[in-house]
Amino acid sequence: MANVLVIRLSAIGDVAMSIPVIYSAARSNPDDSFTVLTQAFLIPLFMNRPANVKVMGINTRTTEKRLSGLLRFISVLVRYDFDLVLDLHDVLRTKIIRMAFRLYGKRVFVLDKARKERACLTALRNKRFEPLRPVMERYADVFRKAGLAYVESFSSLFETVGPDLSALEPLAGKKEGKWIGIAPFAKHRGKIYPTDEMEWVMDELSRREDVTIFLFGGRGYEEAVLDQWAFEHQRVISVVGKYSLDRELALISQLDLLICMDSANMHFASLVGTRVLSVWGATHPYAGFYGYHQRPEDCVQLDLPCRPCSVYGEKPCARGDWACMSRITPDQIVAKVLTSLTDGE
Repeated sequence: MANVLVIRLSAIGDVAMSIPVIYSAARSNPDDSFTVLTQAFLIPLFMNRPANVKVMGINTRTTEKRLSGLLRFISVLVRYDFDLVLDLHDVLRTKIIRMAFRLYGKRVFVLDKARKERACLTALRNKRFEPLRPVMERYADVFRKAGLAYVESFSSLFETVGPDLSALEPLAGKKEGKWIGIAPFAKHRGKIYPTDEMEWVMDELSRREDVTIFLFGGRGYEEAVLDQWAFEHQRVISVVGKYSLDRELALISQLDLLICMDSANMHFASLVGTRVLSVWGATHPYAGFYGYHQRPEDCVQLDLPCRPCSVYGEKPCARGDWACMSRITPDQIVAKVLTSLTDGE
């Protein structure tokens, strides 16, 4: 019986992508115990987990932000009797953590991030345009290298315990017709479809009397934009700041379709088995970050010789016009949405 530490500190979408792999590994090794180390605010993502999975929080924004705080945290962490350490992140902080465990003679296994292959995929010249091994398969490889059994078995966070829908009703009401979610933002400019164009998409869909639209986003600027959209359009509800993370996931599980970018929301929907129509710009599914069990045909993107120019969407546009996003017409997205809704009937 092994006691396994699994490390994935951030980002939100990457942590979400690790969940199907961790849950599948835990079920494949029922006699072993797994402790996941992640950001404390992300612990609610690990709902309805297998009995042999625990979650431990770290806060790299405050108490563990500086090296001194991280070292204090590590001094406590190494006292736990872990037999194996699996690093699914491979950044400076996790390198320090795993070095400490190696000093204690613990076996450590590390994610292959395929940095060279990603550089070739995103190069502006001599681009090697071919799909890389999906990140979730790379996560699973770490478990396999550690000698653990691995059989993919995850389908949804709610496969064993259904969502509490009663908590949604005061705002969302009872479901009638089609429910569509729209999450129009992402962390970086290269992954965001023009907001005016997305508002047009939303307006076209909201004109259908059988459709209710729910808007998802972050606090601050995003919240202000989405609240304004909801105020100006019928059958449109902004849920920004209205629900806790577990309730937001419950709502997403009831959607017929979520329209989003290459963002954490794509992975949230994938965790609860909801179909996603994703819009891609500077990034590309070939980098390996496509949603778990999402359909390839539900990816909206343009074939441009410069795409992808980035793995994460943070680089400036070499062309200067963000053609990868601006040349996707709202009509194309609406047509895809209507086709998807028809397929689901």
